[in-house]
Amino acid sequence: MHSKLKQEIFILQGKLESYKVENENLRAGQTTDLGAVKHNTDFALQNLHKIITDTNLSIRQLTSGVMSLHLVTEVLKSTGKISEAEAEKEQ
Repeated sequence: MHSKLKQEIFILQGKLESYKVENENLRAGQTTDLGAVKHNTDFALQNLHKIITDTNLSIRQLTSGVMSLHLVTEVLKSTGKISEAEAEKEQ
């Protein structure tokens, strides 16, 4: 999961750099095709929405995993207490 998030961040950073260059070109007046700008903006928004959705899913999965680990920890603590109590009975 962690490497997947790093990969998504890397991809986003690449896209951000691309958009920065495009923004600079727009400011310089090199691109005047508003249709292309709208298309690129829509495409970027779709990608960001997908990344946000995927990231939210990853966070939920991580949270679920943490909760499972807490449950396992509690079970192990209880097992340890039971073992200690049984050992004390045997003495």
